[in-house]
Amino acid sequence: MSFQVALNFEDGITRFIQCSPDETVAEASYKARINIPLDCRDGACGTCKSMCESGRYDGGDYIDEALTDDEAASGLCLPCQMTPHSDLVLRVPSSSAAAKTAAATHRATLAALTHHSATTVEFTLEVEDREALDFLPGQYVNIAVPGTDQARSYSFSSGPGQQRISFLVRTVDGGAMSGYLTDRARIGDRLDVTGPMGSFYLRDIARPALLLAGGTGLAPLLSMLERLAQHPATHPVHLIYGVTTDQDLVHLDTLEDYAGFIPGFTFEHCVADAASTARNRGFVTGLMDASTLHDGDADVYLCGPPAMVEAVREHIAGLGIAPASFHYEKFTPAAARETARAA
Repeated sequence: MSFQVALNFEDGITRFIQCSPDETVAEASYKARINIPLDCRDGACGTCKSMCESGRYDGGDYIDEALTDDEAASGLCLPCQMTPHSDLVLRVPSSSAAAKTAAATHRATLAALTHHSATTVEFTLEVEDREALDFLPGQYVNIAVPGTDQARSYSFSSGPGQQRISFLVRTVDGGAMSGYLTDRARIGDRLDVTGPMGSFYLRDIARPALLLAGGTGLAPLLSMLERLAQHPATHPVHLIYGVTTDQDLVHLDTLEDYAGFIPGFTFEHCVADAASTARNRGFVTGLMDASTLHDGDADVYLCGPPAMVEAVREHIAGLGIAPASFHYEKFTPAAARETARAA
């Protein structure tokens, strides 16, 4: 018997290892040739101190100078001493390069392509070594654009346990991946996928959770919901999904399905266009108040364009509420990033 341990490095690279209940995370890491920070190996120096963001474990033996009681209570741990009692997610204060590891590249085949609207495309890949591509719900990968020397970053919309991996993409005029998906993509095309990456992922549901999506920022939240469908939470989870026009709305039927079999899951959606036929017209902030945030006793997960992320942060601050935790991911079209760098 062994447990899966995800090591999330400060540069966003995540590597997965197997760790048995009778070995320390550090021992398992070194067996996998991943050199996490380590010095004394006996709980005396604190060099390997990391944050456990998910899972149960035995913290082992150590001295106060290496890890105080308050630090241990906050989730900090010593991989050189800890042994797992479940799957774990550790945030390691080191770069993947320093740990002498890197994101893996996987070969994949385009298996499905759906144009939901003029600006929204969903595609599905079959990965040759699917069992080797582990990821946390909410994370992303870099996908090489066929026929170019460019790559684009996309969050999984599928869950970690699904055999095929899927992505929900907003197309933009002149975009490298947009042009491929719109004009040249054919079922059977070969693509390279590198990852997983990112610190935006679902933690243990220890309190009510509020999920906020803007446009195709719904993708990583769908991955989180698929995870919750397989491992239901004991706390309520509410999603608010906002788009610009009615044509941008996708996967409402999927959300309805999740609401039917994920205990405690509810959702609402809104459309900014004043001419929309949606029940809620406006922005996601119009559907958020103190009760939605459980007066601060909630974990917030937010993914959307930069303007939306900033608007939500300002709205929550204006309510005078500090959520228990706030995780967010901004997505910006590659063309906009290139323009910003050139300015």
